[in-house]
Amino acid sequence: MAPTPSHTVPTTAPEASPQVPLIDLIVASLEDAKAEDTISIDITGKSSLSDHMVVTSGRSNRHVAAIADQLVKALKDNGYDKPRIEGLPAADWVLVDASDVIVHIFRPEVREFYNIEKMWAAEFGADTH
Repeated sequence: MAPTPSHTVPTTAPEASPQVPLIDLIVASLEDAKAEDTISIDITGKSSLSDHMVVTSGRSNRHVAAIADQLVKALKDNGYDKPRIEGLPAADWVLVDASDVIVHIFRPEVREFYNIEKMWAAEFGADTH
């Protein structure tokens, strides 16, 4: 007779696996939230930070915050882990780190000042879409 284990391992259902590719989900969410001037920079193999960087704008602090909130909800609803968020209280520049995709949501004046999409495209020779 085989010995019975002294402890049992609880079984849990696996989390729902994402059905929509992350970059497509993010771009669709930004479009739904009426984000403006959205670009995606493919940095696959060029940076250890992520595979894509997305830069977009909202018309005001309130719009920037709403875009970020809607994006986080879309990520959660589609089975992606909760992203890290920075800058939400001021909402001049909100960074949403979704692991393989980093999203920068700016007010237009702040985006123009930092101009990070040109810096990244020049630094890595990355294509912008």
